[in-house]
Amino acid sequence: MEGLLAKIQETENFMAFYGWKLVTASAIIVFGLILIKLINQGLRRVFRELHISPQRGATLRNIISVLMFAALVTFTAIELDLESKLVLQCLAILTLATIGLIVVFRPLIPTLPFRVGNTIKAGDLLGKVEATTVLNTRLRTFDGATVFVPNRKILDDVVINYHYTPTRRFSLNINIQYDQDLMKAKQLLESIMVKDPRVDATPRPVVHVMDLNKGYIELEGRSWTDNLKRFEVIRELLEKTKLRFEQEGITLALPQMQVHYSSVDAPHALMEE
Repeated sequence: MEGLLAKIQETENFMAFYGWKLVTASAIIVFGLILIKLINQGLRRVFRELHISPQRGATLRNIISVLMFAALVTFTAIELDLESKLVLQCLAILTLATIGLIVVFRPLIPTLPFRVGNTIKAGDLLGKVEATTVLNTRLRTFDGATVFVPNRKILDDVVINYHYTPTRRFSLNINIQYDQDLMKAKQLLESIMVKDPRVDATPRPVVHVMDLNKGYIELEGRSWTDNLKRFEVIRELLEKTKLRFEQEGITLALPQMQVHYSSVDAPHALMEE
């Protein structure tokens, strides 16, 4: 009984002396970790605006986070009246070792070529990344399905990230009959692309004759637009092209094949019968 009372008294004395310091140190750690997270998020936005590569940006953010965490631990140790010199020596060694590991091994660690919110195509799947974990990536396809893809499969396959570059080239393939006004058709297709505000002015849209060997003249209009608007732009420009060509009297051609019948062998066939 006396031993229990002695432990209780010892605990009371410890809390009376260190209790407020423990509360203060805990508050410093909590607010410090929140501040480090906010600074990390701010650095991510700044690095993105400065067009720093994601890999280099992640390395810099990790180094800065380690330094801030070391400063936080040092400040907390001083608040708890610990031996500051010993704490600083240990933290210096651990900080330098951690930064060295980040700089040396960070490029060797495989990372996913996208982040949450990106629209990607992985294999036959096209959708928006909703979440990533160590084991898999959750995709939301455009028809509303939720797909969980193993990260090992993504790293071993070809991935297209539509957010990686801001613009992308698109093509409009239009076929007209041989008896149509070729130059007028090219001018109309070019003007349709130039007048659309979603189409980039530089490089200027161009129209080429791609083929004459399929029973029709194959035209292709090429230009650049925002990567995320590419699908919408192509569909709407094709519709505008059809309506404008009909309005201007340009007849579109359908894929066709001409078959020539020769009657040279016809008498022989009749004699055999």
